Parts: sequence; structure tokens; C-alpha cells
Amino acid sequence: MPRLSRALAASSLIALILLGLAWELWLAPLRPGGSWLVLKVLPLLAPLRGILHGRLYTYRWASLLIWLYVLEALVRATSDPAPSARLAGVSLVLCLVFFVSAAIHIRSARA
Repeated sequence: MPRLSRALAASSLIALILLGLAWELWLAPLRPGGSWLVLKVLPLLAPLRGILHGRLYTYRWASLLIWLYVLEALVRATSDPAPSARLAGVSLVLCLVFFVSAAIHIRSARA
């Protein structure tokens, strides 16, 4: 189970980073040609190395960091127009997959 939870956490984090870049640069940017909101992916890069290496401490603080992205996804899913709202829904799912897999990994590492 720890191996699967690590793989899910890492893949959902990488997918969230790629989605954030694509969303704000090409798919549905706030301004044509991209926006500075693309910088929102920078904090997601901080835990990437620790998640890929299975560091338990990184899993713990990254599982708290992800809630900022859950909030952003909820706000944008309910207030943005169609393409952006759908992307926010995908982002929300990725955030929740990351959180659940990180929680499972933390719990299984403690046992």
C-alpha cells in the first residue's frame, strides 16, 4: 500500500503542476497570451523532490499546503466561466487524490 500511495501522490502532484501551467498559459488564461497567475505552481515545486523520494516530513507539510489549492479550485469552479470552471474541477480532483494518497502514505509509514 505505501508504494501505491507514493505513486498516486507523486503522479497527482506532477499532474497538478502541469495542469496549472497549461491552464494559465494556454487552455484558459485570465488574459490572452497567459497571465502571472501561472506562478501559482511555484509552491507546488517545493515538495516535489521530497514526495518523489518518499520523505515523510514532506508528505506531512505538503498535505497541508494542498488545501490552498483546494480552496482556489472551489472558488474558480463556482465563479469562473465554462472552460476555466471545468479545469478547476479537474484541479480539485487532483488535489483530493494527492491529499488522500498522502494521508494513506503517512498512516502506513507510521504503522
